[in-house]
Amino acid sequence: MAKQFPAIGPDHQVFIEKQPVFFVGTAAPDGRVNVSPKGMDSLRVLGPNRVMWLNVTGSGNETAAHLLKLPRMTLMFCAFEGAPLILRLYGTARMVQSGDAEWAVLFRHFPPLPAARQIYLMDVDLVQTSCGMAVPLMDFREGRENLNEVHRRLTAGQLEGYRQRKNARSIDGFPTGLPPAPEAQLS
Repeated sequence: MAKQFPAIGPDHQVFIEKQPVFFVGTAAPDGRVNVSPKGMDSLRVLGPNRVMWLNVTGSGNETAAHLLKLPRMTLMFCAFEGAPLILRLYGTARMVQSGDAEWAVLFRHFPPLPAARQIYLMDVDLVQTSCGMAVPLMDFREGRENLNEVHRRLTAGQLEGYRQRKNARSIDGFPTGLPPAPEAQLS
């Protein structure tokens, strides 16, 4: 049975911090809904109504595009081990990019992941838990290092060129707010 809470309680925080993966859901007023899995020790609970998570360069940038149009965000955590539980955080979020004044202070909360692209600050207005009895039990072995290995091999110019080609627009063609690259970096 679902239960709702106005804030992240201590038990919720312990559960959130144990999860090796979480899911981010966003949608613009039109176009596709996006749900992305995230891992890599990239989420921090800042208080009872605030979380932040670090996003790295990937094959798309849907979350950024959606938040520029509509700042709603849902984060979902599932217990794949132990007692069944699903926990969702509902709220609004905003993006901080590496060139923004807040970046350095916020980025210190995370391991120095290569190709870090954005930090999302989410104001949580509702926490919901539900049973999760249909979620399968699975054993966590380890995090994947593939993405970090690829990013470590790229020069700054190669990474910027990739971002401009793959991350500047959503799959629906919405701009993502990615700063334009200096022309010299794209060659």
